[in-house]
Amino acid sequence: MTSIRSLCVYCGSSPGRDPSYIQAAETLGTLMGQAGIRLIYGGGTRGIMGAVSEAVIRAGGQVTGIIPRFLIDMEATASELKRLDELVVTEDMHERKHKMFERSDAFVALPGGIGTLEELVEIMTWSQLGRHRKPIAIANVGGFWDPFASLLDHMREAGFIHTGHMVRPIVADRVEDLLPLIEAAAPASAAEAAPAVIERL
Repeated sequence: MTSIRSLCVYCGSSPGRDPSYIQAAETLGTLMGQAGIRLIYGGGTRGIMGAVSEAVIRAGGQVTGIIPRFLIDMEATASELKRLDELVVTEDMHERKHKMFERSDAFVALPGGIGTLEELVEIMTWSQLGRHRKPIAIANVGGFWDPFASLLDHMREAGFIHTGHMVRPIVADRVEDLLPLIEAAAPASAAEAAPAVIERL
């Protein structure tokens, strides 16, 4: 049985231009549902967000959507939100991200925009600062995250990221490889995963 009981998925509320992005979301959601891993995500019912949540539900899995009140009409429809096992409505983005962190045993970034990038970078920063040891993974669908990897290399070469504290997320080109890789990287205990409480920023 997997020690990863919940997985936070960061992804776009739009579908993107490459059909492989939606396909990857559907594959990941199906595998999560089959494995009994709860999806923790931003609550949207459109785009890649909608695809991954719908796939988890179809596969018999559970879904927790966490969404700020002001984004409900922009990223979701009320009727589709009723399909989620749990809906948490927050007052702002900071509360949303903190609750997503608290509820999750690991994190995966699918393709997305600035919001997805910001969420990924923040959770990597918290890891770099020693605030958690939960696995962080990147689904590099069709090389989507290659420019991000190049930017990290550039920062390291410029002397801003040092080897001693550099966070190295799991990178998988195939979504099918993500869950086994995350499981292998998971801490042995909850205390090891979150050695210190992260206070709201």
